[in-house]
This record gives sequence, structure tokens and C-alpha cells, in this order.
Amino acid sequence: MLFGCQQNPVLAGSASLAALGVVVLYFGQPAGYGKYSESLLPVGARLPARAAWFLQELPSFVVPVGILAQQPSSLFGTPGTVLLGFFCAHYFHRTFIYSFLIRGRPFPIIFLLRGFIFCFGNGLLQGYYLIYCAEYPYEWFTDVRFSLGVFLFIIGMGINIHSDYILCQLRKPGETTYRIPQGGLFTYVSGANFFGEITEWIGYALATWSFPGLAFAFFSFCFLGLRAFHHHRFYLRMFKDYPKSRKALIPFVF
Repeated sequence: MLFGCQQNPVLAGSASLAALGVVVLYFGQPAGYGKYSESLLPVGARLPARAAWFLQELPSFVVPVGILAQQPSSLFGTPGTVLLGFFCAHYFHRTFIYSFLIRGRPFPIIFLLRGFIFCFGNGLLQGYYLIYCAEYPYEWFTDVRFSLGVFLFIIGMGINIHSDYILCQLRKPGETTYRIPQGGLFTYVSGANFFGEITEWIGYALATWSFPGLAFAFFSFCFLGLRAFHHHRFYLRMFKDYPKSRKALIPFVF
């Protein structure tokens, strides 16, 4: 290894990530992109949605992959590298596939910069912890926490990808009209894509059994859960025929 584990930066980074989730809930405002870009911000410098999402998500893939690339081949296949591989798999899809499927509104550059910094910091935190700090025995592969966590991660990623695909198909190229999403988990909740991603990171936190993983799952729940709530309220206001049985995030509950 080129670096030894420094616990204090890991603890500080994880605590900051969790605290950021609390701040998001405290202010309770949706991030000003997508549906909310016009209502919360004056018209300013923006990028096309596809370019902005690609640039924003890129550090979450490149940084941990860069950390993995520095490791000797003998470490590949260990629990830490496999777990980081799951993290990279999510962001490979978000960066190189999802970014080129979306048909969203132009993206404010200020939010692109914030997202880029967040993705860089979180990618560094998760990658650094799993490679330089975590110590998993090979028996971790058979631990119930690993097995259940990976199961939740895969299920959540499947829901997230399927739900994003439904959303991407709602508009034709060049359209900005909003429509009611139908099918999949959208039958039950307005934020099906958010539910899937939150499930992913809960699974990741369980599989890694780590403070950084838990902090990221908590932040994701706060940020995406709040966004699901605002989406649900938006749909109810915009569409008089919006299904009243749908919940915001958790089927049959909330």
C-alpha cells in the first residue's frame, strides 16, 4: 500500500457527511435543479443536463478506481476491493450510461460545482476507508451482513435503474412537459428511483459495516428522501388525476 490509514480524517469526513444530511433536513428545501431550477434560482450560467450530470458524477467513479489501480494485484478479490467495486459499479452506470439517457432541463453550474465537490470527497472517503483502513477477513464473504447487504444493494440498484429508465422515456427529445410516471415501483411511490438508490446505500452500509458507509446511507436517505417528498407534492399539485394511493417514498407507509 502507498498510504497508511489515518483514522482522524476518516472520522471527520464521515461525521461531516452525516451532519450534511441533518442540514439538508433542517432547511427542507429541494436542491435547485430539475423541476425546481426556475423557482429557486434566477436564470444564470447553465450546462445541458447530460454534460452536467456526467461531470458531476465522474469523480465518484474516477477517484475510487484510481485508488484501486494503485493496489497490487494480490489484493484484488479481497473483501475491501470487492465492496469498493460495488460502489464503482453504481457510479459507472450513473456517469457513463444514465448521464446520456436523461432529458432534463439545463443544469445550473453552481449545483454542478457543489455536486462535483461532494462526489470527489465522498469517492475519496469511501475508497480510502475500504482500501487503507478496513480490515476484513476472507470469511467476511460468508458473513450475513455482507450477504444481506449485497442483496439489498443489487435489488436497490435494479429498482433505481428501472425507475430511471421509466422517467427517461416520459419525454421525447426536446420536450419539457411533465407526465405522470407509470409502472414498476412508481405504482406505489412517487420517488421510486430515490427509494431504489436509498436501498442500495443501506445495503452498502450493511455490507461494509463501516462508519463512512453508514454516514453516506444516512445522507442519501435525508437528501433523496426530501427530494421524493417534494416530487410527490409537485405531482399532487400539477396533476388533478394523480393517483391518491401513491406514497412519497416508502410503499404503503410514507
